[in-house]
Amino acid sequence: MSNNENKNDNSTNSITDVDRMIHEPARYNVMALLYVIERADFLFVQNQTGLTPGNLSTHLGKLEQAGYVLIQKQFIGKKPKTFLALTEAGRIAFNNYRDRMKKLFNNPPGGA
Repeated sequence: MSNNENKNDNSTNSITDVDRMIHEPARYNVMALLYVIERADFLFVQNQTGLTPGNLSTHLGKLEQAGYVLIQKQFIGKKPKTFLALTEAGRIAFNNYRDRMKKLFNNPPGGA
């Protein structure tokens, strides 16, 4: 097998092939949480992830820009509430991420 063929085989089983948007730990936690529930309010996600409001907002903005999270702001009575949910693209991306990570753990690059 040539070096190029070997390199191509490794590239299909490399950590660089995972979705870097999801791979960041805080964003992974948000995505994993929203994956198992239909929608959640901002405060619930903040409490579950342990992120500060500013940090969570920053990560949500990146996930929203990637098309993975839908952010809806509503008033409940006179109080503003922010609701979060994965988009269909976000669910697909998270499934793909999980599949890629399973493959990496089962067959690490350079592993025997």
